[in-house]
Formats: sequence, structure tokens, C-alpha cells
Amino acid sequence: MDLKKFWSPFCGAVSITFDDGTENQLEKAIPPMDRLGIKGTFYIHPQGDDWQERLAPWKDVAKNGHEIGNHSLSHTCSSNFLMNFGGLEEKSLFEIEQDILIAQKRLDQIAPHQHDWTFGYPCSNTFVGRGIQRQSYVPIIAKHFLAGRSSGEYGFANHPGVVDLSCVWGISVERMSGFEMIGFAEELTHRGLWLILIFHEIDGERLTNGSYDFKMLLHYLHRKRDLIWTAPVVEVAKKICSSGLKQINGC
Repeated sequence: MDLKKFWSPFCGAVSITFDDGTENQLEKAIPPMDRLGIKGTFYIHPQGDDWQERLAPWKDVAKNGHEIGNHSLSHTCSSNFLMNFGGLEEKSLFEIEQDILIAQKRLDQIAPHQHDWTFGYPCSNTFVGRGIQRQSYVPIIAKHFLAGRSSGEYGFANHPGVVDLSCVWGISVERMSGFEMIGFAEELTHRGLWLILIFHEIDGERLTNGSYDFKMLLHYLHRKRDLIWTAPVVEVAKKICSSGLKQINGC
């Protein structure tokens, strides 16, 4: 695959993604992104009886060009994260699929204009069951979504010719400096790859990045906008699907 031809006029792509749809993101992540015209992907789990009121501000976020993604309803992770039973090890494929589809019905009301949707695996976990009963739920995501974002090895990104869109690799960047994140973007995009960065909060209390470092990254991407394509996950996934490699990429 000729990566230069594929990405032209760019050399590679970066997607900025956030998990959980928090108030912190509305206050500290989206405003600096909007000021520079940088659009990202926000994976939201619409749980609770108050989900419509709580997620109302995200309607404007979606209208402004950011992608709203499905992060499941219950945000179920491994029992190791919970330090108790009740996690993915105790779930079935049917239960996970129903949880995700309920979330999607709710999210359709937040971003009704979106025709293509992507999924963010909670805690980057892609399985249900335990031991010999353990099963991947990546096929469920492949059935319902254009792409699903998990995580991969530190320092690696996605090759558009071989990536499985149902389980693309992201890099968790919490506590990284702006220099480190820029280094990843510089190195990996110039190799013709698609880098997906996973954020949670900015100047927050958990899984956070400093606002100075986040803005440093944004300004770098803005300066390099003629060389690096910064776009939501769904937009890059659509480009890969239109490349003629649908069978490989699971489109």
C-alpha cells in the first residue's frame, strides 16, 4: 500500500479521543479545541435516569462538528478494575450487546445527524467470560459500528492497510507531557500511520493531563494542519473504508 498516496496531501492522521463524557471535558477540553478548529471524538456512556438532562450540553458539541461515540451504557470493565465480582468476566455476549444497543438508542437522540458511529471499549477491555469460557466481543462491535477503539502497545499506531477497524489501537496519554505527545504525533504520522490518543480529563482529579500540555499538543497540530490530518475517529475510519480494503478492515 502506498501510504503517501493514501494520505495525500497529508503524511498521516491523528485522532483526539476522550472517554466518559464528563463536565470536565465540556469546560476544559472542548473550548481550546474549538478555538483552533480541531474536532475530536467523545465516547459517552448515557447511564442513569437523568441522562437526558446530563447529556443535553453534548447536543451542541455534536452540532459543532465533534464526533459522539458509544462507550456502552454501563461502562462494564474487568472485575480486576472493580476489585469485585460483577465485571466482564461474569457477563455474556448477549448482555453486553444489549447494554451497547440501549446506549446507542439514547445517543441517537444526542447526535441524530450522525449516520456512522464508532465505539470506545470501556477500559479498553474487549472480552466477556472467564478462563476457557472467555470470548471476544469485538465481533459484536463489528456488526453494529464502523469502528471500535481499544488500546495497543505503547508507541505504536494503526497502519490503514492492515488495521482491523473493529479494534483499532489507541494510546493512553494521561500524565504525558506535551513534548511526549507531540513526539508521538511527529514520529508516527511521518511513518504514514494513524495515531489515536486517549484522554479522560484536563487538569482533573483522575487520569488527567495538564491544560498546558494539552494546549501545546493542540497548537502543534494546528501549526502542522497541512501535514497532519487531525480528525475524529469516524472520519478516518470512513477514509480507510473507502480505500478499497473493505474486506481486510471489516467495513
